[in-house]
Amino acid sequence: MQSLYLHRNLEAELKDSLLDFPAVAVLGPRQCGKSTLAKKIIADLPDSIYLDLESPADLAKLQAPELFFSQHSDKLICLDEVQHLPEIFADLRAVIDARQRNTQFLFLGSASRDLISQSSETLAGRIAYLELTPLLYSEIDQSAHSLELNDIWLRGGFPDSLLARNEKASKRWRENFIRTFLERDIPQLGFRIPAPTLKRVWQMCAHNQGQLLNSSQLGSSLGVSHTTFRSYIDLLAETYMLRILPPYMANLKKRLVKSPKVYLRDTGILHSLLAIDTFDELMGHPVLGASWETMAMETIISAFPDWNPYFYRTASGTEIDLILVRGRRKLAFEFKVSAAPKVSKGFWNGLRDLEIERAWIVAPVREPYPIHEKVTVSPLSDVLQNVY
Repeated sequence: MQSLYLHRNLEAELKDSLLDFPAVAVLGPRQCGKSTLAKKIIADLPDSIYLDLESPADLAKLQAPELFFSQHSDKLICLDEVQHLPEIFADLRAVIDARQRNTQFLFLGSASRDLISQSSETLAGRIAYLELTPLLYSEIDQSAHSLELNDIWLRGGFPDSLLARNEKASKRWRENFIRTFLERDIPQLGFRIPAPTLKRVWQMCAHNQGQLLNSSQLGSSLGVSHTTFRSYIDLLAETYMLRILPPYMANLKKRLVKSPKVYLRDTGILHSLLAIDTFDELMGHPVLGASWETMAMETIISAFPDWNPYFYRTASGTEIDLILVRGRRKLAFEFKVSAAPKVSKGFWNGLRDLEIERAWIVAPVREPYPIHEKVTVSPLSDVLQNVY
């Protein structure tokens, strides 16, 4: 089953970006499908070149990068795992400007643009950045494969985990992913953090999934300063393992919560770090609600790449799980893991405070139904189809 290909939502945008920019960078966590997507795209482009910078043989071809690029000036060159050779960007500006065309380079990276900072400094105006997540529910919901909501919820969206032949194989893959990420990937990025320390930080975040981030308290539990603990959190965020969701700081005469929330972005990794192996175990675990919130929230945020995500909370208890903001427009989402969801008074207060345009209560219900002229209780699939 692992050889199956599922259509990625980013496909069309990646094709368009290659037509519109000399260089495109697709960033996202390791093993999320970047290489598979890139190979599918460049298969339709004659004479394209694909180099995996984790391969010594491919890396050796770039000992004299300007010479290599000049010999292939008419081709699209794809550099995979480009974070291993960040200095390459210093040679690219002159190459790109000399060719004076789009569709020159496709970069794939497993770290954020801040960790590959040379590209933003050197190629400003010449490069488009796209983010590829692990597989989302919106990418399997309409597929021909026998995948269901509970599959992606329990196993997460990493293709090798989601498409594994059984639960045991999925669990084993995620455990190996966590070990490799800590013991190999982080050191390769130049960080000298002991793997057990970073794993404990990761697990602490899992136990605090969807909660306010208190770096001082968690750092004290780990025996480090709050600044050191926050640097660990930032590293996990910049490698796409965590989402740091900021609070919406509206200009209101209210005391607003200013701490961000922290989420493990993939529910499969979340469940592995919490030793949740089956769906029955998840149903009885305290993280159930936060796990549902994570899966739904990541899917929705990915569907709105041009909107800024926040949560909203005041000191008096007014709260909304997710707010998407673009200019003056605001959309609100509340996540409830219940077939008969109910929302608190604080949710309604939040809608009034922020003058929300529309809102959804996202829950595992069969069909959508309105509870207010601007508020709909909806399954996740219906939200994705009708949110506009």
